[in-house]
Amino acid sequence: EVQLQASGGGLVQAGGSLRLSCAAPGFTLEDYAIGWFRQAPGEGREGVSCISSDGANRYYVDSVKGRFTTSRDNAKNTVYLQMSNLESEDTAVYYCAALISCNLLVQSGWVAVVIRSDWGQGTLVTVSS
Repeated sequence: EVQLQASGGGLVQAGGSLRLSCAAPGFTLEDYAIGWFRQAPGEGREGVSCISSDGANRYYVDSVKGRFTTSRDNAKNTVYLQMSNLESEDTAVYYCAALISCNLLVQSGWVAVVIRSDWGQGTLVTVSS
């Protein structure tokens, strides 16, 4: 299966910002919605945001609304997650995944998803308070 590569994580102080990137060499991302997910230490994986294949629709879990923005540049075959005003609770490994659409993820309350790619290694975001 195709593996998407999330990158851009790092250590940042609370209130700071980071931009994550999601790329997939040899795989056309514009055919898919792209979801961002995260897994905090000792916790399960949770959905964070989703952007439709054409970028027209963007969805966010309540805990990140107003702080995170997802976007995509299909010409560069890359999807982004801009994270601002970061909180210690945002500390997690972040993953991106290809979806047929955002509908199942959003309508299930961010708990159900069928991905069309492997999870990959993710990128670690650590927010210090």
